[in-house]
Amino acid sequence: MDGLSPNGKASPFADCRPNGALGHGSDDDSTQLPLYHKPRDYVEASVCHVKDLENGQMREVDLGSGRALLIKEHGEFSAMAHKCPHYGAPLVKGVLSKGHVRCPWHGACFNIATGDIEDFPGLDSLPTFQVTLPLPPPRRCRLLNTFSALQSQKRSKPMARCSAVINSSTGFSHVLIIGSGPAALVCAETLRQEGFTDRIVMCTMDRHPPYDRPKLSKSLESTAEQLRLRSMEFLQDHDIELFTEKEVVAIDVKTRSVTFEDGLRMEYRKLFIATGSKPKPMTYKGKDVRNVFHLQTPEDANSVARLANNKNAVIVGTSFVGMEVAAALTDKAHSVSVIGIETVPFKKALGEKVGKAIMKLFEVNRVKFYMLNELSEMIGHHGQLKEVVLKSGKVLRADVCVIGAGSVPATGFLKQSGIHMDSKGFITVNKMMQTNADGVFAGGDVVIFPFPPRNNKKVNIPHWQMAHVHGRVAALSMMGRATEIKTVPYFWSAMFGKTIRYAGYGDGFDDVIIQGDLDELRFVAFYTRSEEVVAVASMNYDPIVSRVAEVLGSGKTIKKRDVE
Repeated sequence: MDGLSPNGKASPFADCRPNGALGHGSDDDSTQLPLYHKPRDYVEASVCHVKDLENGQMREVDLGSGRALLIKEHGEFSAMAHKCPHYGAPLVKGVLSKGHVRCPWHGACFNIATGDIEDFPGLDSLPTFQVTLPLPPPRRCRLLNTFSALQSQKRSKPMARCSAVINSSTGFSHVLIIGSGPAALVCAETLRQEGFTDRIVMCTMDRHPPYDRPKLSKSLESTAEQLRLRSMEFLQDHDIELFTEKEVVAIDVKTRSVTFEDGLRMEYRKLFIATGSKPKPMTYKGKDVRNVFHLQTPEDANSVARLANNKNAVIVGTSFVGMEVAAALTDKAHSVSVIGIETVPFKKALGEKVGKAIMKLFEVNRVKFYMLNELSEMIGHHGQLKEVVLKSGKVLRADVCVIGAGSVPATGFLKQSGIHMDSKGFITVNKMMQTNADGVFAGGDVVIFPFPPRNNKKVNIPHWQMAHVHGRVAALSMMGRATEIKTVPYFWSAMFGKTIRYAGYGDGFDDVIIQGDLDELRFVAFYTRSEEVVAVASMNYDPIVSRVAEVLGSGKTIKKRDVE
């Protein structure tokens, strides 16, 4: 895909190459950046000659006690931490374009001048390094920053403190946030980053501070502490109050108040609803049998890993969560069986050909599939699961079962609130994440929102990355700094040491153009509607998905003929 598409035509990706060598401008040999005050624990090193980098190139350089990413764009040098603070991806393998670097793994973007995170996922920004080009020749790039910045490879944006007098026993918060996922957390942090100095309360049914929920199905033995996104100390230091194990049972938009299950009533000035999703209800016999899980908490994941050890595990549903659990259990369980209603996993999201290739990967790793089938009954012995019965009549031995058959929005408590929802229970919001109720905003899995690439059709995109975006847009809207969603949906799934990356919105695709080798699981799949590419998925083809995300994010259109 570098430079030309396979049909020999000009590639739509030509302006955003991974570590490319584009002719953005010529060297300015007179470049001399302002003098920089050296901190006490500074690290300074000469890393390369100024001629070693062409415009549009990036290089990971060694400062002796750590590494940094050196960038040259439009004849100017900049430098910042070399790893994405989200999951540690090497940014040198990412995409440099128009003043930012996009992570090759999950699509987060960082400003090359400031290191600030500009698109998600992730919470932290990057430290930057002072770049000097000393005279006279030979001119070599010198980088300088503190030793701590070099070691940490990440930083939090500055945040305001609360100046209001807080009495935690009072039932009022200027901003009340329901939920503790990425939408909720980003909303709270954005408010503080933008100078909000009044009270912020975040309440959640969870017992833990915010944690990385997508890892639950990928790393079953990880503890809540290991998955933690922010500590209680961090939240306290930035005056973000967290109420755990608090369930909201009612909202009164007229009095601007929220009632909790324990009887507590709290008034608000602004309310943000980010309660996420809950398991989709299923009809089957034997719901009182133990050792059946929906994987909603770290404790659920830990229990599944423990109970499956040398035992028989059954996964109901071929969602990404269900399939990730199946993959994670193959080296622990005696047997792993998967029940699905389609012919192959991921058929609706990735298409039949890609789904079939991934299914083969699982079968090679001892996973047994029972497709075009459904759960009928759980049978226990002394209350513990022993068998799973399918509607076909097939009986599977089972000691532990994980149900990953989809989800629905967790909005049941809003039925009498007057907040508009659609027939499926999704909250309807506008471009600024505002609901129909004054002062009430919503984001994350619970909303349908206008999506610009689909002519503002209202859609639900339940991605971890998209929830971050919703949280930021809602926070800015609360502060009167209305902004619209400008991002490309991005998600990922990991199994057997391989990662599927996906960008765009492919709902309703009518064709799939595949390049590479599906049998070898090294491929890129372009999803099209009519004659336009609307989404892309890949495996072992980095950073193609981030490159496509960069093109789509710039507002350009990729035609089907460009990738055929």
